[in-house]
Amino acid sequence: MEEKILTGTVSFVHHQKQYATIDYKEGQKNKTINFQTDIKDLAKTGVSSKDKKHHFRTGDTVNFQLKLTPRGDRLNAYNVKFLYNNELDKLIQKANIDNHFKGFLKVVDDAYFVKELDSYLFFPLVLSQWEVKPSEETFNEAFEFRLVNLDKQNVAAELIHPSYIPAFKTAMKLYKSKTPVEATVSRISPYAIYLNIVGKELQAKLPLLPEEQDKLKTGYTVKVLITYLSSSKIAVEKVK
Repeated sequence: MEEKILTGTVSFVHHQKQYATIDYKEGQKNKTINFQTDIKDLAKTGVSSKDKKHHFRTGDTVNFQLKLTPRGDRLNAYNVKFLYNNELDKLIQKANIDNHFKGFLKVVDDAYFVKELDSYLFFPLVLSQWEVKPSEETFNEAFEFRLVNLDKQNVAAELIHPSYIPAFKTAMKLYKSKTPVEATVSRISPYAIYLNIVGKELQAKLPLLPEEQDKLKTGYTVKVLITYLSSSKIAVEKVK
């Protein structure tokens, strides 16, 4: 039974309980089967190891096999492999031209997802480490978002109008004005100096030069210039 490979379409995904339903045909009969989507526990999930990072959505066409549950009382889908999703392909094509969508937010196991307004497809929401997490009071409002990782299987979303912590906003002003800042040494490793740039919430690092090994200590200050700043990365250089 496990050797037979079947093809079906994901018709329902329960994100909280981490299972999905596949509609498929066997002979002339229409059938449904469930599988576990919990990527945190690959020992129990029905997902193939190749697709462990794929976030299954309604409309996914998949290959799968059948396997008895450990109790032997029913069948589950197993070794589920994502093939394609026509609705997802349409959204990706649109994103390559005009990457601007609207959707509603949802939290599942402390992870944020956004449901696209027209297709109802769910995408994991990528949040910057310096971004303020949306409050549940705003979940009834439509958020504007764009799709990221368009060339990969694990397509995700990010907000077009994110809200950042005050330290990031301060760092952005310093970056745009090219104003040096007195950074505090928080840690020193054999190869790098770790710095608190604005308070303790924004951190960067510099290479540790041989002549600095005995001169710098935790708590010392170093004047630096922010040379690059994005929602995911900060780079600095020392100012003499």
